[in-house]
Amino acid sequence: MTTTPPDSAGTNPAPTPDLQPLGPDDFDALDRALDAMREHDEEIPQWEFCEGFLAALVCTRRVIEPAEYWPVLLGDGFVPAQQMEFVWHWKRRWREIETGLDADVETLEDERSWQPEVLDTRGAVAALPPEDRAEMEGEALPSFAQVWALGFMYAVENWPEDWTPPRDKEAAQMLDDALENIVVLTEDDKAKPVLSMYDENGPPSVSQQRLDDFGAAIWAVYDLRQLWKSLGPKVETLRKEATPGRNDPCPCGSGKKYKKCHGAG
Repeated sequence: MTTTPPDSAGTNPAPTPDLQPLGPDDFDALDRALDAMREHDEEIPQWEFCEGFLAALVCTRRVIEPAEYWPVLLGDGFVPAQQMEFVWHWKRRWREIETGLDADVETLEDERSWQPEVLDTRGAVAALPPEDRAEMEGEALPSFAQVWALGFMYAVENWPEDWTPPRDKEAAQMLDDALENIVVLTEDDKAKPVLSMYDENGPPSVSQQRLDDFGAAIWAVYDLRQLWKSLGPKVETLRKEATPGRNDPCPCGSGKKYKKCHGAG
């Protein structure tokens, strides 16, 4: 199948069957692209952070354009036209997340459900040979899905006006509960590890509570997507300019009093 390359502006993807889901090789390509960018800017985040950021953009009430979000995520030095492969993979992942979140699913076991691309870094390190693991002794390792949650909330925090609670109390509570379920994942997993998400036979690295919280966070993203879609774009309040007093100068600039000019009759 042939595909049309992304435009240099990196615009949001339009629905098209050519935007196929990403596979392991595609995520490896994203990691390589970010590693290359990091050689010039050490602040470039890992893909897991980008994945959370992207999910938040998909859920945001207003459509945030690429020209607005690229500098926030990847810095002012990011030029979409010079990162065509990265932008193409980004567009495909955007569409994949949209499709998953808009699917009518009742369980996350449904093959149509959306699943974040997250890492079990602690599990990966625990599975290393002892000598390699010793080299990382004392390093602070993120908990399962923690970096993803930080990326999601980073987007929320950068566009607070687009995440303002709606006036409807029930909808506002839904928003608050959903965000709280994601914020939980930004914190460290301090419960007893019982399983590894890196290797099912590897040393335990993730607690059952963390796994439950992760599931709740996924459903929270579903809720956020549906909440903002149901409410639609925010309608700006039109403010009527104050009418000048009858004896005030007419704002048209004629020099006459308002009552003798545009206020006559």
